[in-house]
Amino acid sequence: IGNGLRQALDNGIKNQVSKLTATDGFYKNNLVKILLPAELQKVDDGLRKIGLGNLADQGVKALNRAAEDAVKTATPIFVNAVKKMSFADAKNILLGDKNAATSYLQNRTTNQLTSSFTPVIKNSFGKVGADKIWANLITKYNSIPFVKRVNPDLTQYVTNQALKGVFTMIEVEEKGIREKAGLRNTALLKQVFALQDNR
Repeated sequence: IGNGLRQALDNGIKNQVSKLTATDGFYKNNLVKILLPAELQKVDDGLRKIGLGNLADQGVKALNRAAEDAVKTATPIFVNAVKKMSFADAKNILLGDKNAATSYLQNRTTNQLTSSFTPVIKNSFGKVGADKIWANLITKYNSIPFVKRVNPDLTQYVTNQALKGVFTMIEVEEKGIREKAGLRNTALLKQVFALQDNR
């Protein structure tokens, strides 16, 4: 059971997390695409009204690029959590809720992933020019007469959204394996998840 679940989780990480690290892994995936925080939605609307839609699009793309960069640091953290899984953990996952494996990973890795993602996102903002794009966007927006000035913490926001995206995609994989959607691609996975099917 332990080996089967480790294999299932390793598959989920390999199949789904690696997709997120590709260019447009977040930006062109509607399940996880990072949209603007509520307070910046009005920035986006305001800029589009004055003909700066292209600048607003660049801003959204920059947030997603930073997340794609950050997720590259996730795999070893996940692999470590999977290695440490006990027999009791494995049994609880197999016979637990339909997202029990995702919840297990979430509980074991969120703090470490947050610590890992935050500096990468901060650095990525500099690398892809997001800090300048957003400084420019916010300055332009704050100069529109009668608007309430904004100054959000985008690093923290993108970190939280990147985490949410990672666990969303792992849950997609878990659901596929649990529902026999052709994702049980080894004899071990077939054998272990047959136990779940026959409960």
